[in-house]
Amino acid sequence: MTDNNELARVTISLPEGLLNELDKRFIDQGYASRSELVRDMIREKLVEERWADEREEVFGVLTISYDHHQRGLTEKINHTQHHSYINVLCTTHVHLDHNHCLETIIVRGKPNEIEQLATRIGGMRGVRFSKLTRASMPIL
Repeated sequence: MTDNNELARVTISLPEGLLNELDKRFIDQGYASRSELVRDMIREKLVEERWADEREEVFGVLTISYDHHQRGLTEKINHTQHHSYINVLCTTHVHLDHNHCLETIIVRGKPNEIEQLATRIGGMRGVRFSKLTRASMPIL
């Protein structure tokens, strides 16, 4: 076990085809090294595991765009946020044009509660786009 600031060197064996695919992603996504890409992939997997554990407190960012002229939609979105069993930490509201708004809603809570909130808001009439980005406490 190493200090959080120290790096431990590990060696892995990969089939050539898998290594070529890894290098393609490394190049296409602009990573500085294979190690950076592999670290990100491991962190992503750990976040998925935390979201699979219903006891964990996790974070999410719900991004929605909607027609703000849809009757009562803004009130429904706000009501849903206020009556959920999760913490809404922050919202950002941007006007895209005369009819459409974009919001990000940053939340903290249990995975199923966050997913239910995302489904309720995303399924509202007038919501044109909805995507939940899953996160957790920082993983070193």
